[in-house]
Amino acid sequence: MRTSVPVRTILLLSSALVCLVMAAATPAAQRGDARERTLFVGAVDTAGEPVSGLGPEAFVVREDGVRREVLRVSPATEPIDVAVLIDNSEAARDDITLFRESLSKFVSKMAPGNHVALIGLADRPTILVDYTDDTKRLTQATGRLFPMNGSGMTLLDAMVETSQGLQKRETPRAVMVPVITDGVEFTNRYYLDVVNTVRKASTAVHMVTIGQFPHSEEQGLRERSYLLDFGPRTTGGQRITLVSALGLDQAMQRLARELLSQYKVTYARPQSLIPPEKTEVSSGKQGVTMRGAPARGESGA
Repeated sequence: MRTSVPVRTILLLSSALVCLVMAAATPAAQRGDARERTLFVGAVDTAGEPVSGLGPEAFVVREDGVRREVLRVSPATEPIDVAVLIDNSEAARDDITLFRESLSKFVSKMAPGNHVALIGLADRPTILVDYTDDTKRLTQATGRLFPMNGSGMTLLDAMVETSQGLQKRETPRAVMVPVITDGVEFTNRYYLDVVNTVRKASTAVHMVTIGQFPHSEEQGLRERSYLLDFGPRTTGGQRITLVSALGLDQAMQRLARELLSQYKVTYARPQSLIPPEKTEVSSGKQGVTMRGAPARGESGA
């Protein structure tokens, strides 16, 4: 015995099927079941110089390995908090003149429109100048840099304390720029704890290292060695390796150009109670390297 189905019922079922197909084909951001998230990304060529004019197709964003839809890309105009951590320990004695010259130029380039802090690493973390856009004050402070006799560095402690301070600030972008030699490191901290604190503050670490940095099983040097490799890579920054301080000025100027030419990348994240553990950005364009960190202040970032 055949059962007939009313035409109205068939039409309703067909409409429902069309809606399901359209929902599946519509990007998550347009369906309202995703939230927008922001990354601030530097894009450089093989010479380390900023690449301009990139569109959404050039950026590949993944969260825990899953690719996300890039919605918009524009030049980043939001202010940056820049924490410059300076090795003023005994080990920096021969390089301190070059430190003064290169860091003075760096803060002069970064400070207008942004806030820069200078933090000494000798003996214990010490704020030399708190966050300010006063270029004159910053350059005067770099001109007064002197090594502390008989002291070692406290890089790991300074990175933790600086990150905790940045968490209290509301500036959308934050970077940490340690400039260090391969002298003695005094710390009881573990590198993973340091990295987790930095990531919690959504701060990219651009580590400038001068010297050989041989690995050692002495705790301070061992943890620093792991941090130098792991920290920049997992926070959206980089390690800039210099054999001597003679290349410091060129490296700092190139870093300033990269930071001042960042992109603001907006992408869609599906609604979830659990934020991703890892967010990565890479280039969809050959010959371009990308690195970046999430915008600060976004819940669940």
